[in-house]
Order: sequence, then C-alpha cells, then structure tokens
Amino acid sequence: MAVKIKLKRLGKIRSPHYRIVVADSRTRRDGRAIEEIGLYHPVQNPSRIEVDSERVAYWLSVGAQPTEPVLAILKKTGDWQKFKGEPAPAPLLQPEEKAPRPSFESLGGEDDAKGEAITPKKKAEKKDEAAAESSESTEA
Repeated sequence: MAVKIKLKRLGKIRSPHYRIVVADSRTRRDGRAIEEIGLYHPVQNPSRIEVDSERVAYWLSVGAQPTEPVLAILKKTGDWQKFKGEPAPAPLLQPEEKAPRPSFESLGGEDDAKGEAITPKKKAEKKDEAAAESSESTEA
C-alpha cells in the first residue's frame, strides 16, 4: 500500500484551511486519513503552519511520500532538511504586533460639521429659481 502525506481541505469557499494528513494514495483528497500530523492556514497573514515533527519524521522514515504542496511546507518548517540530513533553513517569520491606529480625536481633529449638506438638492434649486422668477414677475 502506497502512503502519501497530503493536504486535506476544510473551510468555506473563499477561506480554505488545510490539515496535513497521512493517507492511502488511492483515497480522495478529503477522504479518510490514517493520521493528522499538522495544520496549514494560507489565508492568515503570515500563513499559519503547525507540523508535528516527530510524526513527520516517522512517516518519512517508513516510506510515506509527500505531495508537492506538502513538500514545500516541510521545506519551510525544516523537517525535510532534517530528514535528508541537510542544513536547516532560516526560521519562519512570526507576525509582528501591529500598533493600534490613532483615533480621530487623538490626532487633534475637530468635528465642526452641523449636519447639513454642502451642496443643496437639485429639486430645491429648481423650486427656488421658479419662486424667484415668479416673485420678479409679480413685482414688475
């Protein structure tokens, strides 16, 4: 039986997340898995990758073949290099904490608006013009 390490897709249509699973190569993509050994969330910034290194090393040692996307993930985490005996890659970047955005009041913004529209409505202009013309014709 050929065993593959592959991605199992979960999530909604436009928010995918994956589980890294060990499964028989004949099973469908989201089918039954032998074991789940990690997570991959590509939508988060930066991507969230969690891999159980001990289980990956075990499955690679008994002959499980990773698919291309999983191989790329294992190279980023350094598990593939550890298995092959190569030097480890640079550590993954951790997300930086974002500073909170300053509020409008803290920037010294004054809100002098009176709640009125800047430009008058077009219907109001026509009525005002018609009223002005009729008052001029009655005065003459």
